[in-house]
Amino acid sequence: MATKTVQDLVVPVGVTLDRFIMHSQSAFPYATGELSQLLRDIALAGKIINREINRAGLIDIAGGNGTENVQGEDQQKLDIVANVRFIRALKNGGEVCAILSEEEEDIIHTGNNHGKYVVAMDPLDGSSNIDVNVSIGSIFSIYRRVTPINGPASMEDFLQGGRKQIAAGYILYGSSTMLVYSTGDGVNGFTFDHSLGEFILSHKNMGTPADGRIYSVNEGHYHSYPPFVQQYIAQCKTRSFSARYIGSLVGDFHRNMLKGGIYLYPSTKKDPKGKLRLLYECYPLAFIAEKSGGKASDGFGSILDIVPQSFHQRSPLYIGSAGLVDDVVKG
Repeated sequence: MATKTVQDLVVPVGVTLDRFIMHSQSAFPYATGELSQLLRDIALAGKIINREINRAGLIDIAGGNGTENVQGEDQQKLDIVANVRFIRALKNGGEVCAILSEEEEDIIHTGNNHGKYVVAMDPLDGSSNIDVNVSIGSIFSIYRRVTPINGPASMEDFLQGGRKQIAAGYILYGSSTMLVYSTGDGVNGFTFDHSLGEFILSHKNMGTPADGRIYSVNEGHYHSYPPFVQQYIAQCKTRSFSARYIGSLVGDFHRNMLKGGIYLYPSTKKDPKGKLRLLYECYPLAFIAEKSGGKASDGFGSILDIVPQSFHQRSPLYIGSAGLVDDVVKG
């Protein structure tokens, strides 16, 4: 029998999220440790939500709750669970002075008025898919507050605009659970190792292919889309593109970022201003798209250049490979 070396017997585990954050801290615009801790708090919330999702069918937290959120949408039980888990993690972490959530009408003050950051989030996007075991996700956006430290946060802290994000990302709960984020210097992905309870660096310096052959859109609303979108969808069919649509924003975006493709959520006759929320869905994913070489547009210009007017403002979204986004926007 061949003798194994130490290297054969003790295979490296990989770089944990904590270690990666620590080594990368010098690249942060404000390298004082608070942002590092905030990212760890988000990762902790992701771990807890991952646990809740995995046992949802066993403890009666799947399905609808019989209530509506501030958007007038039916709340799933896991929407409520994820919202509470994120709020608790961010409050207890101490670095966030206020939170804006899809599930809440107004600002959530954490009581940590000394905190230098605010977070806008969609705690659980696509949660209606949990009943059929389809990928869902959490989306987050981080800003450095502009109001005075030691006072309460206000509307202006959240309405700074997409270009003012200092970090953004998402957690994808699927066949594996991944945390993907950027602090402005590239995009990195971490896969959750259940045996260790740690996120391990698995996708370093993620890049969106400049082109692709996947389009993701709900074609059930085809006749309600603007003419330029209808024309683009027809063009995709003529070019033999593959149609891939999960109905989970994070899942569709993640696949297209890795494979090359475009995700379309146009305005419709029913929702002329679009349906996705600007601050905690469009902005953070647009930030990730641009930092990975992709693009994000509302059909007229970059998503990140839209001036926000309200907390729950909506927008159309065309996001993914730069070449494909250019094609649809040019119409």
